[in-house]
Amino acid sequence: MKLDLDLVKRPAVLADKSNMSAEKLPAVASEYVSTLKEEGTAFFDASIDRSDFGVADSLRYQVLTGVLNERYDQCIEKLKGYLDDESPYPNFKEKITRYINHCIDLIYAIKAKRSFPGFNSLTRAKQQELREKFKDHFKELKDTLKRIEKIKRDLQVQDVRSTIYVVKALTIAGTAITILAFWLDIMNGLAKTTWVVFEDVLIKIADSLLSLIGF
Repeated sequence: MKLDLDLVKRPAVLADKSNMSAEKLPAVASEYVSTLKEEGTAFFDASIDRSDFGVADSLRYQVLTGVLNERYDQCIEKLKGYLDDESPYPNFKEKITRYINHCIDLIYAIKAKRSFPGFNSLTRAKQQELREKFKDHFKELKDTLKRIEKIKRDLQVQDVRSTIYVVKALTIAGTAITILAFWLDIMNGLAKTTWVVFEDVLIKIADSLLSLIGF
C-alpha cells in the first residue's frame, strides 16, 4: 500500500482511504517516513567505496563513517576538537586549519544534499544529479582528510630526520674531540720524550768537552 505523505497530517481521511483505524495512523506514518528515509540513505550510500576509510581509530575513518550515518554535528565537533588538541609540532595547527574548515563546509554540503526537501518526489534525473554531487563532496571530504593525515605524517618524518641529524652531529663532534685529544696527548708525550733525549745528549757532549780540556 502506498501512502500519500500529505495525508499523514489528516488521520481521518487516511483512515477512510486505507480502511485503517485512526489510532494506528501515527505508527504507520512514522514507519512510512522511516522507510522513505532509509531508501534515500541507501540511494546515496550505494555509490560509496568504504575500503579507503583508513584505520578504525583514525580521524578519516571516524568522520567518514559518521557522515554516512548522518551524525553530522558529531563529526563537526570531532574536527574542531582535533584542531584544538595540543600537538607536539608547533606549526601543525596552522597548516591544517584551512583543511579542517573545508571539511566542515563539505559536511554541511553533504547534509544539504541528503536532506533535500521532497527528495522522493523528484524526478529520477534530479535524484541522480543530487547523488553525483553528494558523491563528489564525499570524495573531496575523504581527500581532504587524507591531506591532513599527510601533513601530520610529513611533520613526524621531519621531526625524526631532525633528531637523526642532531645525533649524527653530536657523534661526529664527539669523535673529532676524542681524536684531537688523543693526538694532543701523543704530541705532548712525544715532545717531552724528545726534550729529555736532547737534554741528555747535550749533557754528554758537555762532559766530553770538559774531559778533553782537562776539567
